[in-house]
Amino acid sequence: MRVRNTAITLLLVTLGLGTGCTRFVDPGKGYTRGTSHKPPPNTEVTWYTVGRGDTLYSIAWQYGYDYRAMAEWNNIPRPYTIYPGQKLLVRAPGPESSSRRPSTRVKSQSTQKRTTKQVPVQSAASPKKWTWPARGKIVSEFSAGDRRRQGIDIAGKRNDPVYAAASGRVVYSGNGLRGYGNLVIIKHNETYFSAYAHNQKVRVKENEKVKSGQRIADMGNTSADRVMLHFEIRRDGKPVNPMKYLPKQGS
Repeated sequence: MRVRNTAITLLLVTLGLGTGCTRFVDPGKGYTRGTSHKPPPNTEVTWYTVGRGDTLYSIAWQYGYDYRAMAEWNNIPRPYTIYPGQKLLVRAPGPESSSRRPSTRVKSQSTQKRTTKQVPVQSAASPKKWTWPARGKIVSEFSAGDRRRQGIDIAGKRNDPVYAAASGRVVYSGNGLRGYGNLVIIKHNETYFSAYAHNQKVRVKENEKVKSGQRIADMGNTSADRVMLHFEIRRDGKPVNPMKYLPKQGS
């Protein structure tokens, strides 16, 4: 009986490791995704190991970089396809990181022709019309430089509708970014993105096109201490004050 119990325990441990339930920072300053995407606090990260559910957009979002710049650092051509197990440079390349750079190729990419041409990042104009992503009281405002306030928080009731603030395409839908809960990221053009966090339920899928004002989620409190929508707008990968883009309430 003791032998049988030991065998069962070993099997469960093996299955747990196989599902990627651990997270750690490896000696090479690389972060492997597990239960959350972000590394432990105060940990310097140079390399990120792609996990299931990751997109180039979500990785660039969590590190605060423009996705086009990150694509150039890692020689990833359009349509920016990445694969689980692939190592990505997640900080601006310098002498140290360049000299220690590992291969970012995986088996499925071995025959893919890579481009080395450096394409300058060009900003596109903001969508002509932004709409409010939810109805409710603003309980936290944007504060430049404060990582906890990179957007605005709108209070509401559980399952209140969450709307797309402008037309675009869903480039991330998941719960892998620590602190955001169930998150939706929409790409409006090459420059502007918006994010909708803490949702109770997400109603859209990745690569789905959405229209301005379309219901994309239900408000909730996943990874939050109250029911609310955390809403962000980013320009070239950097957070900007949503209040400068949204119309005046009531108008």
